[in-house]
Amino acid sequence: MLVQLTYASNSGQTLGPSDVKDILQTSQRNNAAVGVTGALCLANGIFLQQLEGDREEVNKVYLRILNDRRHSAPAILDFGEIASRRFSSWNMGLISSIAENRDIFLKYSGKSQFDPYGMSPASLRGFFDEIVQGGVRWIG
Repeated sequence: MLVQLTYASNSGQTLGPSDVKDILQTSQRNNAAVGVTGALCLANGIFLQQLEGDREEVNKVYLRILNDRRHSAPAILDFGEIASRRFSSWNMGLISSIAENRDIFLKYSGKSQFDPYGMSPASLRGFFDEIVQGGVRWIG
C-alpha cells in the first residue's frame, strides 16, 4: 500500500550548512535504497517533511527520524493512503526558507513565521502541491 506521511520536528541543535548537507545526502541515499520519496523543508529551526512510499518502509524511515538526536518534538501532521506519488522524480529534495522561498512558506502558515505545527492537513497538502509545481528554489 502506498502512503504519505507528513511530520514536523524541531531541530534538536543548531545546524550549519554542512549539517544540512549531511542530512540531505543521508536521506537521499537511505530513502532511495527502500523506495521512499519526498521533500524536506527547513525553516526557523523546524523540519517539515513529507515521505511517500510503501507503508512499512515509510514507517521505518519515520522510526529512524524519531531516534535521530537532531530532531525533537516530532509530530505526525498528516498521514494517509495515496493513489500516486507526488515526488516520483526524486528520492528527497530540500527546501529552505531563504528569501526566494519566503512567500510560499508564509502563504500557508497562519503566523508571520512559518509554523507547520499549526497547519491543517489541507494547508500542508496545498503547500506540498505548490512546491512540486515549481516556483521554489531547491537545495541539493
